[in-house]
Formats: sequence, structure tokens, C-alpha cells
Amino acid sequence: MPDVTPVVGIVGWKNSGKTTLTVRLVEEFTRRGLRVSTVKHAHHAFSIDDGSTDSARHRAAGAGEVAIVSPDRWAIIGELRGQPEPNLGEVLTQLAPCDLVLVEGYKSHALPKIEARRSAALDQRSIAARDMMVLGVAADFPVENGHRPTFDLDDVPAIADFLERIVGPFGAGDTAARSPQSDDAGMNAPLSSGAVGSSALSRGTASEARPSQTHAPNTD
Repeated sequence: MPDVTPVVGIVGWKNSGKTTLTVRLVEEFTRRGLRVSTVKHAHHAFSIDDGSTDSARHRAAGAGEVAIVSPDRWAIIGELRGQPEPNLGEVLTQLAPCDLVLVEGYKSHALPKIEARRSAALDQRSIAARDMMVLGVAADFPVENGHRPTFDLDDVPAIADFLERIVGPFGAGDTAARSPQSDDAGMNAPLSSGAVGSSALSRGTASEARPSQTHAPNTD
């Protein structure tokens, strides 16, 4: 059986606190000694280099991919130029082996999720009410959530303990892979032809060869 890595989604509507929760979970799991990677699905075009940098000039000249390498970090920027954005499974295969992948966004994909909710968010619709892959809700106000557990949005250690108990063990590499489906239009394929499961990512030659890749732009 191939080694696999748990993949957990952090979802919520705009201003629901999902980015803050993702960051705090990364800090918590890193403090526990885990190697954590993240995936963020952007709602808009983005750039990790401005128009005056050498790498930006390479892209403007027509390069399909540009690798930027320094002693501290490196990235590969992929220009889609009208082609469809990579699906989540394709993105996951570009990550180096780790103990846990946290995915912010991709709320319509079939992967285990924690829903973040804030009273200040304009959209108060419950994602958990229509998505059985939501394992629990983290909120800053009392919510009715049926039989699923609800956490204080600030109680990050409890949320981390819950995820390790339900989705983990993290770092063990023995989670059975399953092929989830997305119910988003245009994202109907399994996350990875059998390589990526709803709670697991298989480690293969692709992830070993290319530790990370950033594609721009992409939208929800």
C-alpha cells in the first residue's frame, strides 16, 4: 500500500475566518512536530512577483513556466494563458511529502472539512447543512449543527485534536485512499485517478520530483 497523506479542507463564506483558522491550525500542528503543507484557492487573479521583477519580465515575454530560486525559498509560476486551471488533485501531486495538507477553499470538493463561521460574515448559510463531508463547525457564536461537533473558533487545540482523532493519525502514512468527486460544475473528476483520496494524498514520483508549483491566475 502506498504512503498517503491526510488532506483536510477549511471552508467558509467570505469573512468567515477560514484563513485565520487555517493559519492557526498550521501553527498548532507545526508546534506538534508535523510537516504541514497548504493549498489556497484564490477567487481572483494574483501574482507573486510584480511587473518590474526579472521573473515577471520572463512571464511577460511568453514563458509558460518560470522557476524562481533563492537560498531561502523557491517557486514555479505557471501561466495558464486561457487554459483551464489545474484541479485540486493535480495541485496536490506537486507538493513534497508531508504529514498533513490543509486546503483553504475548494468547498465543493469531496474532502473532509471544517466549516469556519463568524457572526460578522454577510453570508450566514450553513455549508454543513448541505455537505456531509463537513466534519464539524468552528464558530464565534452559538450554532445549531445537528449531530456534528461544534467548536469555538478560537479553540484551535481542540479542533486539531478532533482532526487528528477523526482524520489521522497524522504522520503515520497508513490512511486508505479513496476517490472523491466534486459537485462543482467543471470540476467533476476524481481528485486524482485513484492517487488522491478524500482524506489522503498518495506520494508518488510527481510530488518527489517537483516539490511545489504555483499557477496563476485561478478563480473559485
